[in-house]
Amino acid sequence: MALRGFEVFNDELNDQQSVVALIEGDETRVNRFRKIATSTQPPLASVERVLVEDYQGEIMPAWQFASIGTASQMNKAIPLLLEMRDDIKEMKGDIKEVRKNTDTIPLVLEEVRGIREDIQPGYANNFRQMQTDIRTIKDRLGML
Repeated sequence: MALRGFEVFNDELNDQQSVVALIEGDETRVNRFRKIATSTQPPLASVERVLVEDYQGEIMPAWQFASIGTASQMNKAIPLLLEMRDDIKEMKGDIKEVRKNTDTIPLVLEEVRGIREDIQPGYANNFRQMQTDIRTIKDRLGML
């Protein structure tokens, strides 16, 4: 909106919470701000009324208010970002451990294949011997 001065703060007026917005600028921009402030409310806000009145005190330059708001948000964000950085470092370490474990999977699979190939001929011989023994037993019992 290109207002020269802009300041917003919470206040309590007659035991009710209120938001005070102090603005300074040329008449067109001030009127535009007033129109938006009186016709549009935040979706989750409970707005009973909007008061508009002249203010004769000093109003902080808009750039200065924006700088303070930015600094305030950065003070909240920096600890969270540092914590996220540490968590990401920890996750990277975990991923390296997982990769180290998964790198051995092809070796284990190859070893299992080799063992299976070593065992299979013995199973085949054992299976053939069992079939022969069953046939012999059935023959002696007269089942064939």
